[in-house]
Amino acid sequence: MENIDFIVLKALADWRARGLAAVLVTVVRTWGSSPRPIGSIMALCQDGTVTGSVSGGCIEDDLIARHRPDGSEGTGWHTRGGTQLLKYGVTADEAHRFGLPCGGTLELVIEYNPDPQALRELLGHLEAGHLMHRTLRLADGRATLTAAGAPADLAMDGETLSATFGPSYRMLLIGAGQLAEYLATMALFSGFTVTVCDPRIEYTRSWSVPGARLVSDMPDDAVIACRPDRRTCIVALSHDPKLDDLALIEALGSDAFYVGAIGSRRNQDARRRRLIEYFDQTEESMDRLRGPVGIFIGSKTPPEIAVSIMAEIIAVKNGIPITKALDVRTAKDGGYALAGLSASSCELPRA
Repeated sequence: MENIDFIVLKALADWRARGLAAVLVTVVRTWGSSPRPIGSIMALCQDGTVTGSVSGGCIEDDLIARHRPDGSEGTGWHTRGGTQLLKYGVTADEAHRFGLPCGGTLELVIEYNPDPQALRELLGHLEAGHLMHRTLRLADGRATLTAAGAPADLAMDGETLSATFGPSYRMLLIGAGQLAEYLATMALFSGFTVTVCDPRIEYTRSWSVPGARLVSDMPDDAVIACRPDRRTCIVALSHDPKLDDLALIEALGSDAFYVGAIGSRRNQDARRRRLIEYFDQTEESMDRLRGPVGIFIGSKTPPEIAVSIMAEIIAVKNGIPITKALDVRTAKDGGYALAGLSASSCELPRA
């Protein structure tokens, strides 16, 4: 599944290319609680079709109503350009009406009838894997693109709105066992592009996750070919040190935002010693390795362990620190776990 921003922009570009009127709506400021974060986008077509979201649904309904022929915008918006600033939840009554949390207020920029050629240009860059800054001039709705060296928070001053758009986050999994099938499925519906590497034919012949790319390269070659960047995560799941270690050696020297490996605390400690002693890793480089992977939720089954791992990856992606209570090693060392296996510390049966 493509990432949400790409889906919204693609739908918007398609509508505009067909000559349909449409608006792009961006959350630019929030106060108090908000159902969607700053930078969230949605697109609305003249026929009432909506993709993406800026709230739990009530604000979308109001925007649709505003842009109906009998709404406050009438049909006059069908040919206009430029932008409009809207604020919701200013009063308690309005917050209640639009289903905003207590004290919640959000501000939106409505961009009328974006240029279809400019949208296609942006989509072309995203499909090519480029990170782009899109700067919107609020006075007339003219947008310009510049290459971005790193992600940046949405920014708005009195004249422009600047947002960063990037390609999908990517996940590379080493090992095509049962756990990888669950994790790949969760990553796909979370908007990641997924590649699974396993040179063992006995695992790949039964692979059954549509949408995930399967390769039979050696793991180190797969990591190099992936060219990991700050939108890439790499997880070693094979339980075979010969495969997992090869991938991790390359991954730890990359820009991947997350590098993790399945295995018990004892296996992780042995791996750490092995990679430092024989493969020129250092204590500092090994500190990048997350393991046992996942957050502590008492997981015992492959799907539950996949939830645990996916939750940790998303937390890291979003810059949320993992508290000690949720760290698998800390929880188990502290005696919080029940007897038996738990999140991502188990040795799963071979599938």
